[in-house]
Amino acid sequence: MARTSEVPAPEDGPDAGAVWHHGDPLGEQRAAADGAVVVDRSHRAVLSLTGAERNSWLHTISSQHVSALADGAVVENLSLDGQGRVEDHWLQTQLDGRTIIDTEPWRGEALLAFLRKMVFWAQVVVEPADLAVLSLLGPALAERSVLDALGVAALPDEGTAVEIGGGGFVRRLPGSGLEIDIVVPRSDVTAWRDKLVAAGVRPAGVWTYEAHRVAAQRPRLGIDTDERTIPHEVGWIGGPGVGAVHLDKGCYRGQETVARVHNLGKPPRMLVLLHLDGETERPSPGDPLLAGGRTVGRLGTVVDHVDEGAIALALVKRGLPADTPLTTGGDVQVSAAIDPDSVPPADVVGAGRLAIERLRGGAV
Repeated sequence: MARTSEVPAPEDGPDAGAVWHHGDPLGEQRAAADGAVVVDRSHRAVLSLTGAERNSWLHTISSQHVSALADGAVVENLSLDGQGRVEDHWLQTQLDGRTIIDTEPWRGEALLAFLRKMVFWAQVVVEPADLAVLSLLGPALAERSVLDALGVAALPDEGTAVEIGGGGFVRRLPGSGLEIDIVVPRSDVTAWRDKLVAAGVRPAGVWTYEAHRVAAQRPRLGIDTDERTIPHEVGWIGGPGVGAVHLDKGCYRGQETVARVHNLGKPPRMLVLLHLDGETERPSPGDPLLAGGRTVGRLGTVVDHVDEGAIALALVKRGLPADTPLTTGGDVQVSAAIDPDSVPPADVVGAGRLAIERLRGGAV
């Protein structure tokens, strides 16, 4: 049953069907920064993988090293096309003899169909899971009242999950700080939210979660990525416990592009944080970014942040100086400035490129 304070997310946006805010979006963001909030993200699609060969099978068709995940491990993972472009991004939790993956609402059916198509003769069963994701943010999550409500002695370590009562689990993503998800049966969402609210956790809408995510420069599939995005461009790459691509594994679709860009070159674009002119209407994800009338990038998530004002993520040409004056080029045209602290380092040279330059006797 809807609550009177709930304002629904825009129907034409990626979070249609979710609660956008509870009447005080900036106050909810302040509570996430200073206290604790719970955001209902049960519109995410959740799948369950069972079977003795699920890990070794998934290892061969995804970018992450998952063949020998320990019980309780939490990782990000990708499916790439043959040219190394991102098709799917999901969170993956290994717990109690099964693998739970959750992804964007609009990719659930497509990812389910893809995984089932790839099973062949492997001992794997892929099914929709009747589970929902609730995200909790804020420094007060470590307080005893919240831990007692969750039924845990302490928050999980980053990159791990532990079971909680009623057939659910609580997980903490790698590098997420004081941010956790509880994944619980859909029928229990209201009871869990009420229990957390009684423990002092404030309900917040997905506006709060999106503001938190954008400020942390964490991309979202299909909004901050497009059909050309490769993992290097958006920071979905790294070693064990970091990113969604493991660089010490092979034999998966798109691996050649991942290895070539890592070793010999640099990605054509980079993900940056933008500060937008907040005095006008907001532009839309997918709008072009212009510099002197030329397209130099693509706008991603746009959101109003309680401290930063109007901000956005964007994919722009690598090497674009941070002080380049920018404007958006869609129906709403506003000025934009790159946050210089968000620009990736420009002096990283791949091992393969370094070797080639040494052989040529050139300077790197």
